[in-house]
Amino acid sequence: MNRRDWLLGCSALLASGSWGCRGYQFGHVVKPDAANMVGSHKAGAEVYDPLVDESVAKLLARQQVVTPDTPIGPDGNPLPKTVFFVGVENKSAEDIGDFKDQLYQQIDSQLLRSPSFRPITRRMLDAALFETRLRPDSLYIPDNMRLLMSVLEREGAPIDYLLYAVLTSGTTTRNSSTQRDHTLTLELVNVHSGVSDKESAEVRKGYHKTAMGSAWNYNPFKR
Repeated sequence: MNRRDWLLGCSALLASGSWGCRGYQFGHVVKPDAANMVGSHKAGAEVYDPLVDESVAKLLARQQVVTPDTPIGPDGNPLPKTVFFVGVENKSAEDIGDFKDQLYQQIDSQLLRSPSFRPITRRMLDAALFETRLRPDSLYIPDNMRLLMSVLEREGAPIDYLLYAVLTSGTTTRNSSTQRDHTLTLELVNVHSGVSDKESAEVRKGYHKTAMGSAWNYNPFKR
């Protein structure tokens, strides 16, 4: 079959309602106000975007509350907390692929816009971890924390808090349908006292083998 006949065949398939020809792919620009595509096999933007928005909003609301221990600046306003966002740890059942870096950037960007925090660039933290040969999950050990802080202070970047983001999931299976509960937890740790504060958000998502799976398993009249 030559190229002309192949193209004619594809045109006939499209005209008859059979979509797609092997080797071809079509794309379009998604408008900002359009709903996210819902992944058929694992979580995507429809899950991770609301997780980030809700968990960060909750954490910022808690941190804006002034307590007797809150440091106050010369202008009478609370001083921003110097924070290092360590990164996103995936403990969920799904491989999140390139969403790991995107989640980091989304959370970090929201911290930058908040008057409650003064984030330090991740590049400086990576350099300090490389110099000390420490892993982010080993910073809970007091000696490791003191070593990291000494390096950062030497570089003129003392910190007050470390921020960890952990993605987890729980899976419920019923016959051929599955529900996965995705949770994003943000933990803010005071490096001086070790006291931590946590906030989290959850999005539930169902997966079904047939189009009727959603209506059958999530029927409000069914117990």
